Amino acid sequence: MKQGVVIKSAVPDIDEMALVNRYTRRTLTADEVYLFSVVLCDNDIDRDGERFTVESLFALEKLFVGKTGIIDHAPSAANMKARIISCEVKAHQGRKTALGDDYFCLTARAYIPRSEGNARLIDAIDTGIVKEVSVGCAVEHTVCSICGQEMRSSLCSHIRGREYDGRLCYGELCSPSDAYEFSFVAVPSQRDAGVTKAYTGKERTMKEIMKAMRENEEITLFRDDSKKLLSYIDGLERDAEDAKIYRNELECEILLLSSSVLSSDTARPMLSKLTVAELRSIKAALESQAARHTKPQLVSEKENSSGARNTQFTI
Repeated sequence: MKQGVVIKSAVPDIDEMALVNRYTRRTLTADEVYLFSVVLCDNDIDRDGERFTVESLFALEKLFVGKTGIIDHAPSAANMKARIISCEVKAHQGRKTALGDDYFCLTARAYIPRSEGNARLIDAIDTGIVKEVSVGCAVEHTVCSICGQEMRSSLCSHIRGREYDGRLCYGELCSPSDAYEFSFVAVPSQRDAGVTKAYTGKERTMKEIMKAMRENEEITLFRDDSKKLLSYIDGLERDAEDAKIYRNELECEILLLSSSVLSSDTARPMLSKLTVAELRSIKAALESQAARHTKPQLVSEKENSSGARNTQFTI
């Protein structure tokens, strides 16, 4: 699950206080900390149509140790509330994922210093008001469950959440490269634990960026991605302006060719509803019709007896 939940609190023992004090400037006592367990993420499919592999969970088990807990993924020093002291991947016997696989989750132990400023948060956790969490991490690959290709690449055309020949399409989150934080949130992306993911694979093409946007995927645009998108938009605006000029020329030519049977006031509203391809077809038809009914001014209606044309105009 990419949504996480606080599952219980407990009085820290000697061993856990030793882990807590690895991160403190002074030695804290058990009375000075609030210790709790939290499920960070799992191997079930989340609301984004993605899931961590079990191998990814074991990689995150190491990466999340020592990371901070904040509120709503707001990255500021004033917003730091907790810290993870240990992590463990756990298997739940008898529980299955939506796909029927054995269920695994990444559980962490974290602490919050007992202080006046943290009292409301601790009380909200104890009373069950604050219990959902979401994690921020980076993965190198999101692999398509249908074709096995990178979902953000041009090699994959499948859409998460859709079925193909009875098989559900989802993304497998593979090769975690970093873990940033976990956050207390109202609505996490995972159903049981919430995750905000980032992609740190190869540089994306414009086609890949557009594909992610069409899938309504939450994406992070890095500087190069933003430059590509702006350049792409500039190109579309230039093409649109050129197309507008070309369309106007087509309409004017059609109005001229059809002026003998239609007034411009009548024809213009009709032409405005047609595509460029349809306008080109109409222009070609009108030009063909005009060619059949038009004769050169000096063409003779008949040849003379010798077979020569236009001899009556010969000087």
